[in-house]
Amino acid sequence: MHIAEGFLPATHAVGWTLAAAPFVVHGARQVVTEVRERPENTLLLGAAGAFTFVLSAVKLPSFTGSSSHPTGTGAGAVLFRPPVMALLGTIVLLFQALLLAHGGLTTLGANAFAMAVVGPWAGYGAYRLVRRLGGGLLPGVFAAMAVADLATYVTTAGQLALALPDAETGVAGALVKFLSVFALTQVPLAVGEGLLGVLLFRTLTVNARPELERLGLLAAAPEPTR
Repeated sequence: MHIAEGFLPATHAVGWTLAAAPFVVHGARQVVTEVRERPENTLLLGAAGAFTFVLSAVKLPSFTGSSSHPTGTGAGAVLFRPPVMALLGTIVLLFQALLLAHGGLTTLGANAFAMAVVGPWAGYGAYRLVRRLGGGLLPGVFAAMAVADLATYVTTAGQLALALPDAETGVAGALVKFLSVFALTQVPLAVGEGLLGVLLFRTLTVNARPELERLGLLAAAPEPTR
């Protein structure tokens, strides 16, 4: 769902950059706080960023000017909350634009707003809702990963519709068109990403349980009686 370099009008590119900037700045402060106060989580924090980079680099052609792919931001949002992912996701997008020609510098703000801001917040909201309704960690993670992916795709479709309204049906018609084209690949990707998130967190519960307990995702195991 990365919008390609130069595909947005200059006013749109600037507008989306200004919209994303406060979230990224706040995210940078949260990352600094996390590393300073809980240095033992630094490795897991880096892993969350790497997971997002690798997953969102899997690019499937969608239509001219964009692409479909997983995002990976839901995992980091569950682990470290959405503000942290605003910074990590933007760094991921910047490196992908520079190294992989995936996305672009002029569209970085728009892509960051969709994938690093809206996606993590929507995914985290879905996670909290599942947990509040009595669901366990793994169902919550599935919801977070899938909803973060879908929210990103809906936002990107809206950005493209605003920039490229249909000549006859306007923004609404363009939005329906972009959503329909994206859905062919993005809905199955969202389900697959949710399942991958479940596998990831099942592994973490075995190999990184103390870290998940410190982050409040799992209850501390009771001490054995003597």
